[in-house]
Amino acid sequence: LQVLNEKKLQEVDSLWKEFETPEKANKIVKLKHFEKFQDTTEALAASTALVEGKLSKNLKKILKKIVAKDAHEQLAVADAKLGGVIKEKLNLSCIHSPMVTELMRGIRSQIEGLITGLPSREMAAMCLGLAHSLSRYKLKFSPDKVDTMIIQAISLLDDLDKELNNYIMRCREWYGWHFPELGKIITDNLTYCKCVRKVGDRSNFASSDVSDILPEEIEEDVKAAAEISMGTEVSEEDINNIIHLCDQVIEISEYRTQLYDYLKNRMMAIAPNLTVMVGELVGARLIAHAGSLLNLAKHPASTVQLLGAEKALFRALKTKRDTPKFGLIYHASLVGQTNAKNKGKISRMLAAKTALTIRYDALGENTSAEMGAENRLKVETRLRLLEERGIRRISGTGKALAKTDKYQNKSEIKVFDPSGDSTLPVVSKKRKIQEVEEQDTEVPVKAKKFKAEVKGE
Repeated sequence: LQVLNEKKLQEVDSLWKEFETPEKANKIVKLKHFEKFQDTTEALAASTALVEGKLSKNLKKILKKIVAKDAHEQLAVADAKLGGVIKEKLNLSCIHSPMVTELMRGIRSQIEGLITGLPSREMAAMCLGLAHSLSRYKLKFSPDKVDTMIIQAISLLDDLDKELNNYIMRCREWYGWHFPELGKIITDNLTYCKCVRKVGDRSNFASSDVSDILPEEIEEDVKAAAEISMGTEVSEEDINNIIHLCDQVIEISEYRTQLYDYLKNRMMAIAPNLTVMVGELVGARLIAHAGSLLNLAKHPASTVQLLGAEKALFRALKTKRDTPKFGLIYHASLVGQTNAKNKGKISRMLAAKTALTIRYDALGENTSAEMGAENRLKVETRLRLLEERGIRRISGTGKALAKTDKYQNKSEIKVFDPSGDSTLPVVSKKRKIQEVEEQDTEVPVKAKKFKAEVKGE
C-alpha cells in the first residue's frame, strides 16, 4: 500500500477518523501490489518469519520487484527489528513510529475495502485458520507434549490412594467383627479383599480352596483360625454388602495400576530426563505443583529443592529458625537411600541437576534421556564419595593415616631401675618423721592421766 496524503499522517491522535469508512481509507492509502499465498503452510511460514523478525523469501522477492523502483521513498514497518533486517539486506530506508502503528491499525480495520476481489467469508476463514496455525506454532503444540494429562493423572492417583485406604480400612473393620483373626494372618490389603470376596462367611473357609490367592502355609493358618474364631455371627445380607465393598476395592486397585502405567508412559514421553532423575511420581508431583512443565522450567534450582515445603519455609523465616532442606524432592530414591547427615547435600545437588533436566525437557528439541542418565550418574558418584568419607572417619583410614606425630629424639640407652628389687613397702622420710613426732606427744599425756588417777585414789 502506498500513502497518498502524508500530511494527514502527522496528526496521530485523529488518524483513526480517516479510516472510519472504506471511502476515506482509499483517500489516504492506495493498493500498489497484492500477492496471495498458495496455501496455509506458506502463509504460516511467512507469518512466523514476521513474528520472529526475519525476512521470508516471498517478502524479499516482492520488495526487490516493487519497492526497488521507488527506492527514494521510505518503507513503513510495524516491527523495528524487521525494518533493521530489510535495511541491512536490501538497503531500503525504513521507518517505525507511533504514526506507523496507528496507520497499520487503520489499514487492518479496512482491509476488505482496500483489497478488492476477496469475499468477507473467505477472508474470515483464512484469518481463523492462520490464527490457529500460528498459535500452535507459538506454543510448539504437540499431542505428546501436553502436561495437563500428567497433572490430572497424578491428582487422580493421589485421590485413588486416599479412597482405597478408606475403603480397605472400612472393609477390615466390618469383616473383623465376623472373623477378627483373618486381619492378623493376611497383611496384604488386596489379598485380604480377594479372600473375603471368594469365601464370604468364615464357616465356608473349611470347604473353600483359596490356594490361588494364598500360599499353602497361610491357607492352613486361616482354616485353623476359622474353626476357633471369636467373631460374632452375621447375616447373609451383611456378607453380601461386605463382598460388594471388596469388589469396589479390587476394581479401584486394578484401575490404579493401569493409571500408574499410563502416568509412567506419559512422563517418559513428555519429561524423560526428569523421570530418570527423580522418578515418574516425584516428577509428576513437581509439574503439578508448578502448574506446567514450562512454569517448572522457569524456577531456579533452590525453588525446585523446596517445592512442597513452602509452609515450613515461611514458618522458619518468620520464627528465625533453620529453613527446610527439601520438599517434594525428598521422596526421590537418591535422597531416600542416603543417610540423614547427607540428605541436605544430596537434595541440593539433585535439585540443581533436576533443574537442568527440566529445562532440557521443556525447551529442548531432543527427546532422549541421555542427559538425565549422565546427571544421575554424577549425583550417585557424589553420594558414594560422601558415604565413603563417612566410613573413613569411622574406621580411621584415608586422611587419618596421613597425619604424623611430632618427631622426638629418644635415647636407646636403658638404665636399670632398682625399685623393682625390694619387696618391702616404700615409706618416705617425711612420713617417718611425722609418725615419730606423734608418738612423742602421745606418751606424756598418758603418763599424766595415770598420775592423776593415782592421786585421786
